[in-house]
Amino acid sequence: MDSLLIQTYGDELYQSLLARAPVAPLTERDPEIKIADAYQIQLRMIQRRIDAGETVIGKKIGVTSKVVMDMLKVNQPDFGQLLSGMVLNEGEPVSMGRLIAPKAESEVAFVLKRDLSGPGVTPAAVLRATDFVMPCFEIVDSRIKDWKIKIQDTIADNASCGVLSLGGVRRDPRHVDLALAGMVLEKNGQIVSTTTGASVQGSPVNAVAWLANTLGALGIALKAGDVILSGSQSPLVPVLAGDSLHCSVGGVGSTSVRFVE
Repeated sequence: MDSLLIQTYGDELYQSLLARAPVAPLTERDPEIKIADAYQIQLRMIQRRIDAGETVIGKKIGVTSKVVMDMLKVNQPDFGQLLSGMVLNEGEPVSMGRLIAPKAESEVAFVLKRDLSGPGVTPAAVLRATDFVMPCFEIVDSRIKDWKIKIQDTIADNASCGVLSLGGVRRDPRHVDLALAGMVLEKNGQIVSTTTGASVQGSPVNAVAWLANTLGALGIALKAGDVILSGSQSPLVPVLAGDSLHCSVGGVGSTSVRFVE
């Protein structure tokens, strides 16, 4: 794809973020757009945020479940960048005024204590490099109108990342089997999802290994201190002002988030 067009699409998505005004799907306007092109558009969008004062604090893994892979007609996950302006600590409400069409998903976040650089990163290496894990919510938000996305659209749109709410508990992942750990998600006091970590690439640890190896092939390392969102263990849950969510992960802990105007 022409570099000028990559810049144009990246700038368009950045302006959509600022204005909270969705844009038409890129794949409708440019059916030949490739996944590699989409990542270049993502980088342009991220650079605009960095130029405005944000910093990259980690990565997110998306499209980890078979249901979503089948919907987008792909056979592997994708990734996006986490920025400082996205992070909320436990107890901070999510303002709907900064989002377009948010949906929430619960997952396990990893925080690294040493670098991880692929290829050749194994799940055991991920565990050794992880400082702690915590339950979290990612509030995904699409700058693409009506969530009419193909894989190229969501990659270009930074894997549809909105904001993230990190739980307050910290656990050593070597002391819990994250593949077997059950996760219960509640919305307004009602259970909406029960899953285990095995729903994410067999284990959230496997998903982080995939990310390290995928980035390694691009000459990018995960760094000590990075926050890594390992992929949703729940369905996407639409949210409105006044809603509250709670998730608990066996052996890890629980966290809550609420939404305000």
